[in-house]
Amino acid sequence: MTTHHDAIVIGAGFGGIYMLHKLRNELGLSVKAFEKGGGIGGTWYFNKYPGAKSDTEGFVYRYSFDKDLLQDYDWHTRYLDQPDILAYLNHVVDRFDLRSDIQLNTEVTGAVFDEDTNLWTVTTADGTQFTSRHVVNALGLLAKTNIPDIPGIDSFRGVITHTNAWPDDLDITGKRVGVVGTGSTGTQFIVAAGKMAGHLTVFQRSPQYIVPSGNGPVDRAEVEQTKQNFDAIWDQVRGSVVAFGFEESAVEAMSVSEEERRRVFQENWDKGNGFRFMFGTFCDIATNPEANAAAAEFIRSKIAEIVEDPETARKLTPTDLYAKRPLCNEGYYETFNRDNVELVSIKENPIEEITPAGVRTADGVLHELDVLVLATGFDAVDGNYRAIDLRGRGGQHINEHWKDGPTSYLGVSKAGFPNMFMILGPNGPFTNLPPSIETQVEWISELISHAERNGARTVEPTREAEDGWTATCIEIANMTLFPKADSWIFGANIPGKKRAVMFFLGGLVNYRAQLADVQSDGFRGFEFDKVREASLA
Repeated sequence: MTTHHDAIVIGAGFGGIYMLHKLRNELGLSVKAFEKGGGIGGTWYFNKYPGAKSDTEGFVYRYSFDKDLLQDYDWHTRYLDQPDILAYLNHVVDRFDLRSDIQLNTEVTGAVFDEDTNLWTVTTADGTQFTSRHVVNALGLLAKTNIPDIPGIDSFRGVITHTNAWPDDLDITGKRVGVVGTGSTGTQFIVAAGKMAGHLTVFQRSPQYIVPSGNGPVDRAEVEQTKQNFDAIWDQVRGSVVAFGFEESAVEAMSVSEEERRRVFQENWDKGNGFRFMFGTFCDIATNPEANAAAAEFIRSKIAEIVEDPETARKLTPTDLYAKRPLCNEGYYETFNRDNVELVSIKENPIEEITPAGVRTADGVLHELDVLVLATGFDAVDGNYRAIDLRGRGGQHINEHWKDGPTSYLGVSKAGFPNMFMILGPNGPFTNLPPSIETQVEWISELISHAERNGARTVEPTREAEDGWTATCIEIANMTLFPKADSWIFGANIPGKKRAVMFFLGGLVNYRAQLADVQSDGFRGFEFDKVREASLA
């Protein structure tokens, strides 16, 4: 027997939890959320590797929709570690009595729209089927694991794991550990593992621009002061570009002297946070090559100053643009001064194969390991959508629509997929994620409520509206330096994946204005209840 719900939510991380709350507790719909993990939390359930934490300051890495929740829940460090975030999300689930409508250990393998009934059929891994009028995908921006194709990877006799699937019983203390990858996850792991492993070998593909995080304890007085100021803090966040809880600079880097630039860079280096360094120092680091070069040179000077071995410092020093997602860590470069940490540049000395005993590089050296950690990131944004049998009008798979790269209307909807919505879908805002998630969840709720009140059987964007939004996102991206760097932001980390603009880089304040404008104009760009030919490509 097939069970029917008004709405099905796929995923129970930040987005899925809030979506369930909005649709069930506020709109009064019957809703079921499916989560493939054994607990709620999404990304924060699976990523249990040593050093896992948010690189957004904790006071804005949380929900803002409930003022009592903001006042009642405390934090103790500037950045939240993975167990702290998981505990917070579990608290929210229980506070709003959501757990009974979240089905864990349930992977969704298919979602197909039936044009005769205007219903979605959602299929789970065990073959069970459910129907619903609405489907909301909270699949996660960074959730589809990227496993590199390295010869011999299946022959390794030790423990091999991806950071997105860290085993609960894996302890690396005293072990010979290798890690492939130096992105956000990899660098966090490296800092933690350097203090735990007997020997740590870092296989680095691309050197990174990394600034300090400034992490540390937060005393009770600061927490209480922040709570008193939450109204103003969240107003500032919603009215900002990157939504990280600091005032973004309005000063152009080249409008001040070199001495003043270095003073500003040093001040923000000392404060810590990657987004603060890129967007809080000067307003044009992400857009002006000269300003970007000045910021990059400052970070390179810090690497030379911190890293004691000149050859290691050389390998760690990036020479490209400072135009990837900005990173921060607690003592990343200092980690390479430890006697038990070794750096291998696999651009200069590639991995040839993985053997039963370890990793062999092109110079013939066998790096013997007990544990090999793949910090090789994710098939970001669209990877999880493509991995399921997701079909809209005419039975067309999402891959057919996205053959030239993933697109959407406003980051939340897709032409040809009626009553299907996405949280953090392609071409959503590039920001601190919880404020963007809240913005999208609340707007999706308004759209569903509007459709329900007006008796619309279906709601979906037009292809023209989607094309217009795609063009807007491309135009804004090309005003920045980000497309000039090889980055997961554009899909460059996945072999064979077509590079595409996958974010709205205009900032949260402008994104919220776009959504408000569309809604005030009767949800411009959407068609309600219109039966169309099934030929939409």
